[in-house]
Amino acid sequence: MITLDSLSKKYGARTLFDYVTTSFSEGNRYALTGPNGCGKSTLLKIIMGLDEPTSGKAYKPKKVGFLKQNIEDFKEFKVIDTVIYGNDKLYKVLHERDELYEKEMTDDIGMRLAEIEEIIADEDGYSAESEAGDLLIGMGIELEFHEKLLKEIPLDKQFRVLLCQALFGKPQALLLDEPTNHLDLESITWLENFLAKYSGTLIVISHDRYFLNSVATVISDIDYET
Repeated sequence: MITLDSLSKKYGARTLFDYVTTSFSEGNRYALTGPNGCGKSTLLKIIMGLDEPTSGKAYKPKKVGFLKQNIEDFKEFKVIDTVIYGNDKLYKVLHERDELYEKEMTDDIGMRLAEIEEIIADEDGYSAESEAGDLLIGMGIELEFHEKLLKEIPLDKQFRVLLCQALFGKPQALLLDEPTNHLDLESITWLENFLAKYSGTLIVISHDRYFLNSVATVISDIDYET
């Protein structure tokens, strides 16, 4: 569940939303609608802790998938690793494990490796590459691209990789801002089916009304000074 408690956001004299108290429950799929500039994207950033509210608080689950736009941060990552980074805790221990295996084994390294294996098991890390690969295929990113660096694949596919990153790791909530951008019809259909089966809390922003009608169970309209 995601909860907003007396949440307000103002830019100078301009109010986006004022003392909003509401909750987004698990199992529902919420579509945020409203005119450009009314605060939809800002609200998602506040929930993620990427922007500060003027007052009030937002509470979210521990594992939240968020559609980022920061392609430059992942240009030197392999495509498959970019997706797995959706669970950054898992990504970090997987790479720490690889680095430790390159060193001469000691008791301390052996103990740390045992701890890492427990974390990997807890985070479903042994199926991570398979899950990431399935997401990429669903988004129309063929197997031949999975081991390439993100910067080496077409730009439209780079955005799709970030969408896969948001969906990865069975998040308790999903926050998706314009997820159908850069998708073809086949990929949109795949995403609709994926989200229809998703059991967590979904909040999605999109100008694609057909897509929203397909995936949303609740429509929440945001206007200025909500």
